[in-house]
Amino acid sequence: MNKKILIFPAGMPRSLEHLKKCVRDGREVIGSSSLAYDTAREQYPAWVHLPYVTDPEFDEALRQAVTELGVGEIYTPNIVVWNYLNQNLGKMLPRVVLANASPVDEVLRGYRDAFAKARYLSGNQLPLSSDVSCRPLLSEIEIAGLSRYTEMIPGMCDDDKFHALLEIARRAVRGDIVEIGNWWGKSAFIFSWLAHHFEIGKLLCVDPWTNEHLVQGEKIVDSGSEQVDAEEALRVFQIGLLPFNSNHINYLRMTSVDGAAYYAGSRSVSTEAFGKTEYAGSISMLHIDGNHAYTAVKADIESWQPFMSEGGWIVFDDYIWAFGDGPQRAGDEFLESNRPGIATAFVMGTALFIQLSSRG
Repeated sequence: MNKKILIFPAGMPRSLEHLKKCVRDGREVIGSSSLAYDTAREQYPAWVHLPYVTDPEFDEALRQAVTELGVGEIYTPNIVVWNYLNQNLGKMLPRVVLANASPVDEVLRGYRDAFAKARYLSGNQLPLSSDVSCRPLLSEIEIAGLSRYTEMIPGMCDDDKFHALLEIARRAVRGDIVEIGNWWGKSAFIFSWLAHHFEIGKLLCVDPWTNEHLVQGEKIVDSGSEQVDAEEALRVFQIGLLPFNSNHINYLRMTSVDGAAYYAGSRSVSTEAFGKTEYAGSISMLHIDGNHAYTAVKADIESWQPFMSEGGWIVFDDYIWAFGDGPQRAGDEFLESNRPGIATAFVMGTALFIQLSSRG
């Protein structure tokens, strides 16, 4: 199972990515190139030179290298080399296999999946009741683009939640979008893109980005939180969102309660990464996805509810949660105590979506 693997050509970016994976997996790796000098050579524990695949001597040189070095697999991200080996490797070296599928399929898989999702969502709009007039649906290409870039940011946002966010954004009043709990920024990216596209308003992210505030009183969850780094999470958040910022994204590195107090007294937020952003002071969409302990979720909604606009949306993430009932208890209490002022409420995926009445 742990056959030696030959990576050829060894200097391509995806070759170097595969090298790192093999090293992590404890694989024995041999790099190869047809260049007289390849700068990637220093990164490989072993190396062999091979002629270009178009050279008549390539087949024999490959046979010799594979035999002498005990190679069982070959990885190549080069489509020309892959096609040649896919057609001829079985005849040349029947015991050696290609380690990867077609490089074209590998490169385009994420885009094809994104377009397939977009086509499905376009054909399955949610029949939501809403007090707010509905904007036109995103095009398939727009949905696919949003989906594709969302997948590149680490985090959790299932397809049902993604679908619901597209739909509620079409039915959002103008105002600020506030997200409590951002970490790596996957859902923040979705909100920022929708905010800009539908001209809803600006996104304010509120997260202390500290490991201390990840503790939720659920042992199995807290043990996983110990393995992540808050400073790195903030860097990932900045990297993921900054290229898409049109002066409409910023963050407060503080607790939700402190963030609400800041928001109450100031409409301006400044950070080194995102510059200065001015906010409206009324919230169109509130996404609660911070600490999931009941007391924390309850404090989130109590702190931010006073700023909600008529017709605004509140999303309790992980309303259905395998590791506790904090979001559900807080969400149910909100529904019960605010029943006369709620226009629409539904659960999709694991999140609870609530739209306040636009009639006061």
